[in-house]
Amino acid sequence: MESKNDEVIRLLCSHMKLERDKGVIELEKTLPNQNIIDRREFQKIIIKLLTDTENSWENKHGSLLGAKSLIPYLNIDDDIDCNFIFAIKQITQKLLTHVEIRVRLAAGEVLGCLCKKVGVEIYQETKDTILRLIQSNLERTIPEDDSSKLEQFETGKLIEKLVGGSGPERRGTDVAQIFQDSTGWQNLETSLKAFQFMVEGCGAHFQPFMDEELFLLIFKTLCHTNRFVRETGYYVCSSLVSCGVANEDSEMIENLSSLDAFGSEFYYATDELCKYLGKGLADNWSQVRLSASVATRNFLLPLPNNESRQLFYPILLPRMCLNRYYAADGVRNYSQETWRRVTGTAGKELVEQYIEATLSDNHAVREAACACIAELASKISKEHVRPYVNELLNTLVICFQDNSWPVRDAACLACGNFILCFPNESKPIMKSLYPLFYRNLSDSIPSVRQGAASSLASVVRAFGSTSLENILSHIRQSLENVKKQETECENYLDGEKESGKLDLVKKLRKSETTLYSNKSVYGSKLGRGIWCESTYNRETQPWEAADGCVYLIGELTHIKEIQNDVITVMALLKEAGRYRHYTHHVVFLETICKQIPIFAKNLGKKIFKNIAEDFFDIIFYSLGCENALTSSAASQCLSYMATFLGPNILRGKVQNFNPNLIKYLESVIHLAPY
Repeated sequence: MESKNDEVIRLLCSHMKLERDKGVIELEKTLPNQNIIDRREFQKIIIKLLTDTENSWENKHGSLLGAKSLIPYLNIDDDIDCNFIFAIKQITQKLLTHVEIRVRLAAGEVLGCLCKKVGVEIYQETKDTILRLIQSNLERTIPEDDSSKLEQFETGKLIEKLVGGSGPERRGTDVAQIFQDSTGWQNLETSLKAFQFMVEGCGAHFQPFMDEELFLLIFKTLCHTNRFVRETGYYVCSSLVSCGVANEDSEMIENLSSLDAFGSEFYYATDELCKYLGKGLADNWSQVRLSASVATRNFLLPLPNNESRQLFYPILLPRMCLNRYYAADGVRNYSQETWRRVTGTAGKELVEQYIEATLSDNHAVREAACACIAELASKISKEHVRPYVNELLNTLVICFQDNSWPVRDAACLACGNFILCFPNESKPIMKSLYPLFYRNLSDSIPSVRQGAASSLASVVRAFGSTSLENILSHIRQSLENVKKQETECENYLDGEKESGKLDLVKKLRKSETTLYSNKSVYGSKLGRGIWCESTYNRETQPWEAADGCVYLIGELTHIKEIQNDVITVMALLKEAGRYRHYTHHVVFLETICKQIPIFAKNLGKKIFKNIAEDFFDIIFYSLGCENALTSSAASQCLSYMATFLGPNILRGKVQNFNPNLIKYLESVIHLAPY
């Protein structure tokens, strides 16, 4: 009959991960009540499996998992257990360079458990090995073995497909860069993880080892070319800053009254660490941002008081704020929670810092400051914010004229929030704001036009008929001006190939657009300054101004009190959509097709049914358009109208408008004939 030890070992040494995990669970159930004889026998089996060079990596991995579970139950005063600890320590050091990454990671976890059980003596004895592995692997030396050659060859084939027609030199550069940034980095990541496990195992007792030499080594990993190394490096930093005030060391926490409590070497490294944390919070890769966010939280929260944190706010606060709006859910949610914990109820008292941040040379910081100011209007008690409204609005007006379009966009949205929340205080500045809103409404970037439309709708909600006629007049004029659109116009957002040699201004504009279109890069290419159309923007195209007005009409239809007024200008869309002599008319028509469902939903079935035919010419022209995006928008528009009005009602209206269009309608919504 199979003993309990035999059953656990069989599971731990299985080639299937699920069974190895099951083996760990069974072992942890057995250990609390296991007699000393069985445990000694289990220790011998573990050592034998780990020292047998013929065993598979699965055997070694399972044995390490078993050792990790066993270590907490050892008696460090017992000679046999001490011999087992010594043997495991020696074995795991060697396994840190094993070919299988899972074995290397498990070896690091075992060393961490040993540090927690025995103390810093384990780190002292293995320190040279761990740090040497990290130092020696900071630079990649690709071995000339078959597996490495195969990895490079497969990467090369993938990049060749991705870069298409690029020349051989360019392809070679791309392959090298992506190979360096995306693949594993020998033993560096796992050595860093092993070091992290040991730091966490030692806890507060690791503090004496936090010297300048150690920090300099870890800082090298934070600016490494490989994103996985940077990610792990920031997690190591998180563990280092946490061990200074480990939860179990209550006496240390009680005595913590200044940064000096962290130790002189740690105090010496804080300035540099803060800079690297700021760099990580702005990294292009979301997983690096997340690990830097974890390290930042662990760095700021243990600081004894707000005065200590203030030292690091200029670098960390703007980036923490910006990450609350980051595209990746993990980064965004974690940053929001960090912000709440770090600022607490003092967030409302950061007004002066927000205003100061709008003067930063880094446009990402200025953008974040505008987003923060917008939050003051929408999330903080109006009585607390009211004394600062004039100062904040004046700051936003300056940002509204920034060189960088994301800053202008953020300022535009923030102004809309403030006007809606503080209409009386905003009245004196409206004369200056209208031209700025209208300029953003005709910007070359669609998202900026959408933001301006949303803000102008807030203006109407705040001031009602006082502002409505001004805005409707602008809509009428912009839609009528489409007929003045030149046949050829340049646009740097449609992905078309540019002809001729671009001058510096166009290159700057294009690079700025590309920089933010994928939401992955936040460099500091443009300095702070007042926006100048002749310097950073080409002349606004009439079709772009009209396109922004389409978004604005969609926003205004949400306001029931003015829907009849909006319908009067909506009729001008039909006329504007007939002008198709210019290259980018398909983009304008695509926007109309995307907004029609919004018109319908906001106006209601009864009203929209009476004006639906006004859009048929635009929709069916777009449906047959060669531009895939425009055609798709028209198809989705018809599908929505069929659902909203009813397929038979829509068919009847199309039949009445032009019977020849029925076949195109049926191809989209698959209508059965009468």
